[in-house]
Amino acid sequence: MRDEPYVSPYAGLDLASLLLKRAESHGQRNFLTWAPFEGTAKSWTYAAFADDAARLADGLARRGVRPGDRVMINLENAPEYLLAWHALARIGAVAVATNARASGEELAYFADHAGVAAAITQPALAARVRDFCTGLDWLAVTAHDGGVEPRDADRPSGDERFEALFGDAAKAPAPAGDGRRPLAVHYTSGSTARPKGVVWTHDNVLWGGQVSANHERLTEADRHLVTLPLFHVVSGIYSTMASLWAGAEVVLQPRFSARNFWPAAVAHRCTWASLVPFCSEALRREPVPERHWFRNWGHAVLDSSVEAHFRVPLLGWWGMTEIITQGIVGDPGLPKRDGAIGRPAPEYRLAVLRDDGSPVEPGETGELRILGTPGLSLFREYLDNPAATAESFDERGYFITGDLVTLHEDGLIGFADRAKDMLKVGGENVSPAELERVIGQIDGVAEVAVVGKADALRDEVPVAFVVPEGLSEAGSEAGSEDAPDLAALTSAIERRCMAALADFKQPREIRFLDDLPRTGGIAKVSKPDLRRMIEAESGG
Repeated sequence: MRDEPYVSPYAGLDLASLLLKRAESHGQRNFLTWAPFEGTAKSWTYAAFADDAARLADGLARRGVRPGDRVMINLENAPEYLLAWHALARIGAVAVATNARASGEELAYFADHAGVAAAITQPALAARVRDFCTGLDWLAVTAHDGGVEPRDADRPSGDERFEALFGDAAKAPAPAGDGRRPLAVHYTSGSTARPKGVVWTHDNVLWGGQVSANHERLTEADRHLVTLPLFHVVSGIYSTMASLWAGAEVVLQPRFSARNFWPAAVAHRCTWASLVPFCSEALRREPVPERHWFRNWGHAVLDSSVEAHFRVPLLGWWGMTEIITQGIVGDPGLPKRDGAIGRPAPEYRLAVLRDDGSPVEPGETGELRILGTPGLSLFREYLDNPAATAESFDERGYFITGDLVTLHEDGLIGFADRAKDMLKVGGENVSPAELERVIGQIDGVAEVAVVGKADALRDEVPVAFVVPEGLSEAGSEAGSEDAPDLAALTSAIERRCMAALADFKQPREIRFLDDLPRTGGIAKVSKPDLRRMIEAESGG
């Protein structure tokens, strides 16, 4: 990785100073509307939200949170998530953003790897955080679970209540105005067995907000419906930060729900939404209102049937947690192609390369690499992992995305495949190596390989191919005395995956083989052969 000097376009600014600026210029305009599935919606003006974030910053500082400290946020979408994010930014602390669906063992890894000092969570998740994140100085728990009243046994009390954190806005630390400081750590699945911590700076987040707002052509008149999880780059940057930059309004729901999407969209006259194809497929099952106010959806890929069905133009886009905003983006005013994403974003330099490193010609497919500035337009680093950081950049300083794309003759770019061994499950990245690590630790498993199987709703789902110990020697006949008990082994695998992995990472099928196919007779497992086995069974 090249770590070259640069002059930041946000010199003297940080996220906290941007929020204060918007509170001055847009004080009485709505910034956030919380639209839970049950109960009454609640709104914060820019001025009210900035005041609450300042009160929370003072309270966090009184709890001992200092600049550079890392605090875990383990929440479903909620106003408290955004308030905590901005309050930590005001202090100069670092938000460790984690998936609310993470297993206890995953949370323990995040907490230990990031060295978190404290955590903010919700009633339904609090016991898991307490049990697995044992080194916390303190834990704060919200009063609700995504807008739903918790069980009496789960209600927080005393100093554990999130509301007990609030202090005096006038005593909140002044923004430091240093955009190079770390702001957040996001854990993302890669081709390794453990997720890596992607470090964002304040400059990164300001860049993401400005560039995303420009790509989406957001104005202060827009209302952006946010349904995808806030820990994800799409909601965190493309949606909420873009809205903050533009002075627009965020309409926040607890999670994506096809049944609850349209009532909120119509009631709040939403004009924008950031979705993934999983969402639009689910929404096809719901009636489309005769009238809605959407002028665009961000949708990953262009699909004229989606545009026609919902009467909404799509903005194709591609990005990654490491890229901060969209590296490829569409334009509804330019020619489209079904299945394409868009064109290279002008803020980045893209290369699509053959295996020999030469650039592809129109019509060819190659590996996508992207050039930017670490700490500004690209992530700063992988947390405490300089080797992985260095390995993710080539000799010219391009970030190696691991994605294969096709450069079409008309200049549009389409996603082709993943060069890295990665799955995309309902919009979530899943590392087969992580599943293989978990399953491989189980007694009775000699070898395991995980690949993806096409799924109409989730894009793909994990399938685990397992070689049990003793299967090839004893034979798999039911009457063989020494044959392994496959039913018991299946149950053991399922129990272990449920304990160690988020639900979307767990294999949907477990298949047993005498041996795994190999590449050219050598030790390396041939995953293309495993995928072909699945495709042959499904008639693909």
